[in-house]
Amino acid sequence: MKPALVGLPARLRNCRGVLVDSNILLDVATNDVMWSEWSANALAECTEHSSLMVNPIIYAEVSVGFSTIEALNAALPSSIYQRTPLPWEAGFLAGKSFLAYRKRGGVRNTPLPDFYIGAHAAIESLALLTRDAARYKTYFPKIEILSPVKDPL
Repeated sequence: MKPALVGLPARLRNCRGVLVDSNILLDVATNDVMWSEWSANALAECTEHSSLMVNPIIYAEVSVGFSTIEALNAALPSSIYQRTPLPWEAGFLAGKSFLAYRKRGGVRNTPLPDFYIGAHAAIESLALLTRDAARYKTYFPKIEILSPVKDPL
């Protein structure tokens, strides 16, 4: 089988772990027709080479797909997904990145969760496993973004 993430060991060499974006987790949890297979394979590959992490923002985004906290915790066992707090420095960087977004014509009036997630990855030298690479690449160009090369179909 073709790897979901080409050259992963080398790409993770300077990373302390992999922050897993909510879209990846929800793909697997909902068995998304288009993305569940790619996301599950990418998670498995990352697990082989690094620690997987979620922060409170990712946890909150994923929670919408579950009726109870027990079900959510069963889907995101702490033995696999390390819970990591959002560093204060990431809040500052998220604000600055959001300001750059607004100056480029962004229309949102409050910082989007992606800015906090990207800033967290940047501040703590984490790779980011996500399907939504464009905004992260624009506002956090130094983080290692692990994303699909193209649509799986």
